[in-house]
Amino acid sequence: LSLGEAKNLPTYPGPNKMRDCYCTVNLDQEEVFRTKIVEKSLCPFYGEDFYCEIPRTFRHLSFYIFDRDVFRRDSIIGKVAIQKEDLQKYHNRDTWFQLQHVDADSEVQGKVHLELRLSEVITDTGVVCHKLATRVLECQGLPIVNGQCDPYATVTLAGPSRQVSRTKKTKVKKKTNNPHFDEVFYFEVTRPSSYNKKSHFDIEDVDEVDKMEIRVDLWNASNLKFGDEFLGELRLPLKFLRQSSSYEAWYFLQPRDNGNKSLKPDDLGSLRLNVVYTEDHVFSSDYYSPLRDVLLKSADVEPVSASAAHILGEVCREKQEAAIPLVRLFLHYGRIVPFISAIANAEVKRTQDPNTIFRGNSLTSKCIDETMKLAGMHYLQVTLKPIIDEICQVHKPCEIDPVKLKDGENLENNRENLRQYVDRIFTVITKSGVSCPTVMCDIFFSLRESAAKRFQGDLDVRYTAVSSFIFLRFFAPAILSPNLFQLTPHHPDPQTSRTLTLISKTIQTLGSLSKSKSANFKESYMATFYDYFNEQKYADAVKNFLDLISSSGRRDHKSIEQPILLKEGFMIKRAQGRKRFGMKNFKKRWFRLTNHEFTYQKSKGDHPLCSIPIENILAVERLEEESFKMKNMFQVIQPERRVLYIQANNCVEAKDWIDILTKVSQCNKKRLTVYHPSAYLNGHWLCCKATADNTPGCTPCTGGLPANIQLDIDGDRETERIYSLFNLYMPKLEKMQEACGSKSVYDGPEEEEYSTFIIDDPKETYKTLKLIIEGVGTLEQEHAQYKRDKFKKTKYGSQEHPIGDKSFQTYIRQQSEISAHSI
Repeated sequence: LSLGEAKNLPTYPGPNKMRDCYCTVNLDQEEVFRTKIVEKSLCPFYGEDFYCEIPRTFRHLSFYIFDRDVFRRDSIIGKVAIQKEDLQKYHNRDTWFQLQHVDADSEVQGKVHLELRLSEVITDTGVVCHKLATRVLECQGLPIVNGQCDPYATVTLAGPSRQVSRTKKTKVKKKTNNPHFDEVFYFEVTRPSSYNKKSHFDIEDVDEVDKMEIRVDLWNASNLKFGDEFLGELRLPLKFLRQSSSYEAWYFLQPRDNGNKSLKPDDLGSLRLNVVYTEDHVFSSDYYSPLRDVLLKSADVEPVSASAAHILGEVCREKQEAAIPLVRLFLHYGRIVPFISAIANAEVKRTQDPNTIFRGNSLTSKCIDETMKLAGMHYLQVTLKPIIDEICQVHKPCEIDPVKLKDGENLENNRENLRQYVDRIFTVITKSGVSCPTVMCDIFFSLRESAAKRFQGDLDVRYTAVSSFIFLRFFAPAILSPNLFQLTPHHPDPQTSRTLTLISKTIQTLGSLSKSKSANFKESYMATFYDYFNEQKYADAVKNFLDLISSSGRRDHKSIEQPILLKEGFMIKRAQGRKRFGMKNFKKRWFRLTNHEFTYQKSKGDHPLCSIPIENILAVERLEEESFKMKNMFQVIQPERRVLYIQANNCVEAKDWIDILTKVSQCNKKRLTVYHPSAYLNGHWLCCKATADNTPGCTPCTGGLPANIQLDIDGDRETERIYSLFNLYMPKLEKMQEACGSKSVYDGPEEEEYSTFIIDDPKETYKTLKLIIEGVGTLEQEHAQYKRDKFKKTKYGSQEHPIGDKSFQTYIRQQSEISAHSI
């Protein structure tokens, strides 16, 4: 998601009219991300990106704009809610959405399971009347309101002659948003008629039944004096029971239709968003073998331009599209270094001028960028995060453009502030060579060798080939936009952003080793500032650093014992009960995970209250909600069956913590194979009812993740992504095949439409294309078969596809069209 900006928000009723606003991202009504607060603005600019794997089903992706007022109580200005099935409409393009009003009646999520039965009852006098039995079985996924959910349901039979019949109510279920009610309510639908008709009711009654509806409302029992909160409703006309007297199904709850609200849609302003949503159906590994094998052999194909990976780069509209799944796939199978070496070597051979080496947006440069982003994320954290944090917090003035100086600022002081920052960042970078990840060093080694071999007369090319990546495309962008590299949670404020821009420009120039440095700057004030760094010691430091990170056989990175901060943040934990009779209550704590230990403290920066060495983490698993009636809980299991129960703030964060804790403890020798999915309470395990607290687990632990902290990659999913790209660009693949044919037969001038492809060896390229097209065709058939099978098995009104699910209705329509077409 890219959260751009909001505009034309309604003015604040106070004298200054401005607002302090932030935006939240929600799956249905669960908040999973929040932007920074933009103060004193009615057109706040956020410029923030958020990426996550969605760990559960959802109906709406919602965005709320909040105003933080003086008393720190936040009020909602408006929202944008996009239905899941509409996300494709806005895929990867900037769109302005009108903000909608938010009230309790429109904030609805969850589903309800009902059974209805209409039966004829013959009274003692032989008269027929009709009774309706409504059984409210259960609900799932109700919202949590003000931190609690104590739901109950009311059932009402409404019709034209009696406006509303008596409302009946279930028991309140405490502390759960998945309540099981299983209660039956009886309603008299037609009163006994005065004359005896045994099998049906008179004409007026039939019409009346058709106009009747059963209404089920869900409420949250509130302790507050404002009354209970509405959670959603369901209205079902009784006429559908005429075909079958009994009916049982799941339904999505709907918002209350107030009908009388006529608010102009442009009252509240609008929000600019860019959403990229992908959903893959990934088969098991063996389905992908043919296509995956062709891809993984890419490094060994001669020439490399005839390989499957290179062909993907040729047919994709953007090289970036191809680079992301390719890099992840090759990293997963340990083939990234030979692959990048092969494509880089081919690119160097095509380069005529050593000064333009790796400067274009080629497949090579995009693949190296992507590899550095994945493998180098923790390297950046260790190297740059402490000083970037300081720059963001201290706000020292660093403006050196005389035109932009603020009143009271001194140009010399600002220059000195900036010089100190540049010096410190330059020093931490050039001293960090030993921490550079092995995979990056191996790639840099092959770049350096290729460049030196191709341009033997240029002694500096072995440095510029590497510096164009490590400085120009890794450190400089991370300093410029630290939020994109997870160095800061939010986009920096304008003053800090300007400071980081000036530092980034200087570091980029320092690392480039070009001959006339000052000429690099269009601005004279930058050229003047750069004179500070025109000493030989800076060039020497850069060369030493580049030598170290691009030399083969450097000592193994893992031997450098330096704690790397992997994740931190507030969560709620349950006391572990070290004291036998101590209270086991829940407390908010600041959690911190490094590659050495998992700790928590009262607040950030305090002394740890508890520290768990990584080797003592035997399993990390989700905890069933029933244990403490709390969502998003997980457990960290330690030796002697000690368990730390933790609640994360939302489902995305819970998944992140479970994943990273699992990854970092993956290689522990004593890892458990079984665990208890519920807690041990009141003398027994809730899951298997065993009474001894040291009983071995009753459920197998979830599958392990790769031990390498940085690279949690699913190879099958990446192959599925590559298959989708090949499938999307099938016309181009076929054109390329034609081009190979025409090149093999006529070695004359190429036709204009084929000249866009690089084809060094038409025969070899044709062979690879044939394998790709066969592999993609086979997977395409599998997907079509899977969709047909799914269509046959799926029942509308089931728990997976409740009535009211628009995406499923669309899906049924598409499938019936497809099957009619194939017939």
